[in-house]
Amino acid sequence: MSDLAQRRLKLWIRLLGVTRSAESHLREFLRVNHQTTLPRFDVMAALYRRRDGVTMSELSRMLLVSNGNATAVVDRLEADGLVRRTPSEQDRRTVYVALTPEGLQGFEVLAAEHKVEVDRLFGKLAEAEIDTLTEILKRMGGGA
Repeated sequence: MSDLAQRRLKLWIRLLGVTRSAESHLREFLRVNHQTTLPRFDVMAALYRRRDGVTMSELSRMLLVSNGNATAVVDRLEADGLVRRTPSEQDRRTVYVALTPEGLQGFEVLAAEHKVEVDRLFGKLAEAEIDTLTEILKRMGGGA
């Protein structure tokens, strides 16, 4: 293996480690401070972005999870009064999911605190470093 290939491998391992560490921290933050889970947060965030509601299939695609995993989370959120399911008027097999007013309000509080925690996690990076890292990740196909 060339020296450059070895360095790329080490970079991958470091990126994976940073990602796993940050995700673990945020999971614990949500559990301890908000008695919720990262999957619940992710579902609520997706529904927040699509206020008019989405089908379960769309939600699964947005989150890159199976329909079964999305359904289990939505079931619990619905039981807690944070989301509602509405049958489609055109197709009885299609159900739309959206945040309730309580879910919307609760998510806004949760998202604000999540943002502060993410800011704290990346607080050691200067603005120029963030810009550089963002550009590098975009170049690699890391999206927006």
